[in-house]
Amino acid sequence: MAKEKQAKSSYSAKDISILEGLEPVRKRPGMYIGGTGADGMHHLIWEIFDNSRDEAMGGHCDHIEVVLLPGNRIRVTDNGRGIPTDIHPKTKVSALETIMTTLHAGGKFGGEGYKVSGGLHGVGASVVNALSIYTKAEVHHDGGHFMQEYSQGKKKAAVKKIATSKLKGTIVTFEPDKEIFGDLQFELQRVVNHLRQQAYLVKGLRIVVVDAREWDGGLEKGKKLDDFFYFREVAPELPSYTFYFEGGLQSLVRFYNRVQKIIHPNIFYVDKELDGVQVEIALQYIDEFSTKLAAFANNIYNPEGGTHVTGFKTALTRTLNTYAKKSNIVKDSDGAFTGDDVLEGLTAVVSVKLPEIQFEGQTKGKLGSPEAQGAVATAFGDAFSTFLEENPDDAKAIINKVLLAVRARKAAKAAKDSVLRKGALEGMTLPGKLADCQTKSAEESELFIVEGDSAGGTAKTGRDRRTQAILPLRGKILNIERARLDKMLASEQIKNLVVALGTAIGDTFDVSNLRYHKIIIATDADVDGAHIRTLVLTLFYRYFKPLIEGGYIYIAQPPLYKLKKGKESFFAYTEEEKLAITGEEAFDIDDEEESEEESEEDTVKNEKKASKWHVQRYKGLGEMNAEELWETTMDPEKRILKQVSIIDAEDADQVFDMLMGSDVAPRKSFIQSNAKMAEIDI
Repeated sequence: MAKEKQAKSSYSAKDISILEGLEPVRKRPGMYIGGTGADGMHHLIWEIFDNSRDEAMGGHCDHIEVVLLPGNRIRVTDNGRGIPTDIHPKTKVSALETIMTTLHAGGKFGGEGYKVSGGLHGVGASVVNALSIYTKAEVHHDGGHFMQEYSQGKKKAAVKKIATSKLKGTIVTFEPDKEIFGDLQFELQRVVNHLRQQAYLVKGLRIVVVDAREWDGGLEKGKKLDDFFYFREVAPELPSYTFYFEGGLQSLVRFYNRVQKIIHPNIFYVDKELDGVQVEIALQYIDEFSTKLAAFANNIYNPEGGTHVTGFKTALTRTLNTYAKKSNIVKDSDGAFTGDDVLEGLTAVVSVKLPEIQFEGQTKGKLGSPEAQGAVATAFGDAFSTFLEENPDDAKAIINKVLLAVRARKAAKAAKDSVLRKGALEGMTLPGKLADCQTKSAEESELFIVEGDSAGGTAKTGRDRRTQAILPLRGKILNIERARLDKMLASEQIKNLVVALGTAIGDTFDVSNLRYHKIIIATDADVDGAHIRTLVLTLFYRYFKPLIEGGYIYIAQPPLYKLKKGKESFFAYTEEEKLAITGEEAFDIDDEEESEEESEEDTVKNEKKASKWHVQRYKGLGEMNAEELWETTMDPEKRILKQVSIIDAEDADQVFDMLMGSDVAPRKSFIQSNAKMAEIDI
């Protein structure tokens, strides 16, 4: 059960304040959860989890369990103090009902509810309740087990005490409303990834995720879900994940760099409170060009950074410049380090906790609290300066890493300028390989990136010239994971693609100039095609990530088989689809040699042949004629496209580093571990 420290602080109905009603949530859900797609629906879990995590941040909770239940339901349990159930002085109903049914009612607004909170405790609960067809809140509090149920934010009955209890904590079970989210289903891996990250951010907090989607309720006779606290205790046989880290952000940096080649062994770490702001930072440099900087405010991930990141970058640049001059490692000819120089190869996590927090936007993507900038700059700057003095070997390795970035920047400047600023991209005529579309509207324009001139020729013939452009790639493009920008742009293939997109690249990238709102990668269904697709995706992920985040990148799904029986013909996109069409009937492989033999066969035998399925296996887009390619892969009415998304950017970053980076050992280990899952086309 929960640790008892701070347990005697008052926390009752008088600590719950009210600002306004609940109805706007269902009318404009995007304002509260960012959207009604998969991201928004999973945000419901984060809102309920954040309330439990705030209890842990206050020292009242050390165990949170999140369970994926059948019927797309989620159950979140914590061993905190339990939401108050006494009567609220203003609403004249239970504080539990007030929190669950009133927007902006929570323990953050006044009283002794929370010193530090990820959001506004109770606000998230009411939003989740409003967007759920079913919600049940259970509270173990003051010696009792209390319960209330809701639908679409409205209570079904008053809060009632259903049993006595010696436990403390809160259980919230909810099912998203299909009127809002359609048939979307929760994804286990997305939940696991998010909650693993949270465990790193709260030292000593145990988080358990249980996959009970296939659970059949096989408990002892008469025992119900309401009768136990932690689900895992009753169903230990179910798949589960447990996260618990004492090292905090040091453990997180170590996790990020687990497949990287580090350049200094000691991870810098500081955890200090300054002017009411708790500053926790960990960092380590690796032998890479890219930067991994994760920022959090009150444990909420800030993908757009904010004032704490500004303070960190300022102090990092200043501290490294000061140390480099003081230690005489840097020559005057090298000049001062820039912000970009010191960020190259950096893995860092910046976390701040503030009593009063300001975000820019409802989804908390960017921290706006001005006091965070100064607190981070001072606390981090002082601690990092001490770290460099006390760890001279680490300091020398870091400075040398930055010096490499400085010298590479200067050496590449002329080449880079010639590419980016002297007309090589801006104003350059479209590449001759590009068969552009006729429309000038980016919203209806599509760019097919196809493998090889043969497929390119077929695609150019079969396309809709008004809206579809074709750009063939000759062979495998440069692996940009191992190349700087100037070398990358020396590749004619990549330069053609950049020019065709219209956004430019690097410092001059501008997504508003994108010429096509659908960019479709169409490669052959073989190992070479998969490799080319991976190289192109690596390019997009590292230099055009906004295109992936904006939903502009797609992968074409050409058919694997053409099936013929008599005069009928079908296309099958999977092995299962082929079997569904042909059933258990015998079939013949349809190739040129067999066709020649068949032309010499007698009529009777031909009739027998006509009763069988003839299967043609497509191994490349060039094997199709223009009509087939249009019908199966390019026709918007019939084709199948897979939209590329970044469900978890951190995992994607790790995968690209491992598979496309320079370190062989992690890649070899990955291949050995996953070889049995590979589909080999013989």
